[in-house]
Amino acid sequence: MSSPAVSSQDRPKPAAVVFDLGAVLIEWDPRNLFRRIFTGDAALMEWFLAEVCPGSWNVEQDRGRSWEDAIAEATARHPGFAAEIRAFRARWPEMVPGAIAGTVDILERLHAAGVPLYAITNWAADTFAETVPRFPFLRHFRHIVVSGDLKVIKPDPAIYHALATACDLDLSTCVFIDDSPKNVRGAEAVGMTGLHYTTPARLAADLAALGFAL
Repeated sequence: MSSPAVSSQDRPKPAAVVFDLGAVLIEWDPRNLFRRIFTGDAALMEWFLAEVCPGSWNVEQDRGRSWEDAIAEATARHPGFAAEIRAFRARWPEMVPGAIAGTVDILERLHAAGVPLYAITNWAADTFAETVPRFPFLRHFRHIVVSGDLKVIKPDPAIYHALATACDLDLSTCVFIDDSPKNVRGAEAVGMTGLHYTTPARLAADLAALGFAL
């Protein structure tokens, strides 16, 4: 069940932890791929990622746009970079080099302690499905809300309420962790306790301050 925002004085003690995935538990950076494509030309790579396939373009796949439509749109704008644009999807796994070990350790300790764990991620549905087998720790989550499936991205209130509805959760009992301040504010607006992720050490301290034994 979803819940309205509550004041910090009225909020119950946090009982469940909700993680973002990219840049919190799983490394993701398109530069991991495009450094190889634009070898020796960092300026061209940065221009490509700012003008041809910027974050605003990629987030539409997180919102549910097909890669076929995305590639067609970008290629129409920059036909001279058609191969590089196609590589954004074809070589997607190269953007995801591995897990963020310190945060995974926190997740493992929370799981061992029996803390209910959930996730909400802005991620395209197909690339997320391809990524799941690489990271066994994702099995610790009782439910993962993927924006590409829902066709709604954080910080839209609907994505947080989707988790509440799917899992019969009172959002005021949940801690939400994200590297994006605007996504943290979105969680707080629907009654969750928000934690801005910066480093594993800071996260461990923040969770301990909320009463989680780490």
